Amino acid sequence: RAFWGWLNAVFNKVDHERIRAVGPDRAASEWLLRCGALVRYQGSPKWQQDYNALPTGPLGRYKIEAINATDSCIMYRGFDYLDGLEHVTDIRLEKCMYIQDQCLQRLSDTSNLQRSLQQLRIISCGNVTDKGILALHKLANLEYLYLSDLPGIREKERTFRVLQQALPKLELELDLE
Repeated sequence: RAFWGWLNAVFNKVDHERIRAVGPDRAASEWLLRCGALVRYQGSPKWQQDYNALPTGPLGRYKIEAINATDSCIMYRGFDYLDGLEHVTDIRLEKCMYIQDQCLQRLSDTSNLQRSLQQLRIISCGNVTDKGILALHKLANLEYLYLSDLPGIREKERTFRVLQQALPKLELELDLE
């Protein structure tokens, strides 16, 4: 088990040289696919899931629009890859064992995501608590938030009231026991 944790940490190590060489969208695509997530590019209905079949072309041609991190090993350590992404409108974090409050805080602090992110789904991420959900208040353009199977959320009413006050346009859908 410790070996897999170490390996996942290696997959999440940020390579700033690579980001400079191939651009933020390509570098983030490589990181996400290496960790088992999927990406969808602007103008494409197809999800990219094969690292070896990543599209090539001029620098900056493929812009990530959506991320599906279901069952992936993405962790806080790799979130620097999100900094340069300007077109991400949709993120799904489902059954991500390494996603925790610190990750959601980092997501919310990413200025490009504050402008672009419209939809976020957080499902079955056992390390997320009220603190992580409250951290999302900086995502000013977030229109839809779906939360399901998050046992770490203990103060549901208060957390959601505070979030709704901070983001009045937000449609909040809950499936929490």
